[in-house]
Amino acid sequence: MEISLFKVRTFNNKILNNDFVIKKDKQIVIKGTLFDAQPFLKTLYIKNDKKTFSRYFTSDIKFNLSKVLTGKIDNLFNLAGIASVKLGSYAKLSLKANYSDKEIIEMSIYQVDKDKKIIHLISDRARPFIKDFNFIKGFNDGTLEYESTINKNITSTNLKIFDFKVSKVPALTKLLSLASLQGIADTLSGEGIRFDTFEMVSNSKDNILNIEEAFAIGPAISVLLDGYIDKGKLISLNGTLVPATKLNSIIANIPLIGDILVGKKTGEGVVGVSFKMKGKPGDLKTTINPIKSLTPRFIVRAVEKIKNQKTK
Repeated sequence: MEISLFKVRTFNNKILNNDFVIKKDKQIVIKGTLFDAQPFLKTLYIKNDKKTFSRYFTSDIKFNLSKVLTGKIDNLFNLAGIASVKLGSYAKLSLKANYSDKEIIEMSIYQVDKDKKIIHLISDRARPFIKDFNFIKGFNDGTLEYESTINKNITSTNLKIFDFKVSKVPALTKLLSLASLQGIADTLSGEGIRFDTFEMVSNSKDNILNIEEAFAIGPAISVLLDGYIDKGKLISLNGTLVPATKLNSIIANIPLIGDILVGKKTGEGVVGVSFKMKGKPGDLKTTINPIKSLTPRFIVRAVEKIKNQKTK
């Protein structure tokens, strides 16, 4: 017997968290007043071999939901979209919803060929996608852009977050303290510090996330790093951290770049620290070394970001 109508109504701690119907005709229609997306968001960055759909499932889907739960203050309203699923995998998806009258989220998935798929997401709030990272206890504000190219064996991603504040990040607090930047560390542990932009280019295969480059620039500090994360097992990162005052001084004197990088006198030119972080999640070992010069790569990335901010 085939079921053509399925009603879903569930409670979490005696509070209604799902109230919608699934209707099957020529296409599947999901419609209702309430849908809890929090379990899905918590699994975004965790490898899970269990698929949402059976590998034999093929259908078009239309959905229209009045309210979608993503967190206490970041719920979505008037979510609408269409999708095409072929053999258990999204071949196409287009959705749009609102956080408020002026804040939206849009997501699309489209198949390029049988082995290549592209996911694109823009969100006027970054917090719903960041709050479940266990190494960040405080994240506020920010907008997000995300693009992922999924090939048969590897996934390449570009994540950008703009104008946000972080606090209570133990690994960063420890790094700042080791670098004798206790004032910034205290601010991070208290009210938090702001970043103008963060960008990470990475690729992943199986459970390994390779960070090709991650760059953050803000009024207090700027950081450039790369490395890899074996999810749930090991983190290995290498990078450079520079206080904003030093970086601004360097960029202001670009024509004298030779003198700035090496210093005119012995002992001059120390502008920041290089660092290494390695260990199991929650037990990272951090080492630092003062640096007398910034790599051209760091300077180029910093100048690019500052130019981009000025043209906005």
